[in-house]
Amino acid sequence: MYGKGILKGLSVTLKHFIDTYLDDIAWWGKRYYTPEGIARRSSPQGRGIFTIQYPEERRPLPEEFRYLPFLVYDEGPNGEKEIRCTSCGICTKVCPAQCIWIVRTTDPNTGRPVPQPAEFYIDADLCMNCGFCAEYCPFDAIKMDHDFEVASYGRNVYSLEKLLKPASYYAKIRPLNYAREEEARKAKEASKAAKSA
Repeated sequence: MYGKGILKGLSVTLKHFIDTYLDDIAWWGKRYYTPEGIARRSSPQGRGIFTIQYPEERRPLPEEFRYLPFLVYDEGPNGEKEIRCTSCGICTKVCPAQCIWIVRTTDPNTGRPVPQPAEFYIDADLCMNCGFCAEYCPFDAIKMDHDFEVASYGRNVYSLEKLLKPASYYAKIRPLNYAREEEARKAKEASKAAKSA
């Protein structure tokens, strides 16, 4: 029969149309603009039309979502920034796009390198968001961010000041990873203390 495929397609559209209103009635007064409603609509249990009204509504980002890298620093006892990066250069070596540049700090008296970056740049226009830099960093100094709304009219080259974010920010966007890494770090420190004692 001619037109059978069109009728099947239209029946699917009609089903989604009706399910949308039935789902709206079930979620009366609490569906839109709430995180639980958005999570429900974008889950496999959602029925009907599952689009969201971006930017007013935002899908919950999974913890492993990654966009641009950022540098983690620990807050010292007097509020100073203790940058975890030692400018070892591993992130620059493993980066497939070669979008990371590091300038090492040198001691002005001896001329020897100091384990802290003087300058750190990431070209966000070249970055592939692969996460190799964060994966291979031996000091957990570079992590992948959740902030994906970085459009601009100019070139996006981020300097050290723009890349620095506290460890508390990382704990907020990736709580499970942060807890796992802190547990491993404490176990490593405990084993070092046991060896020295």
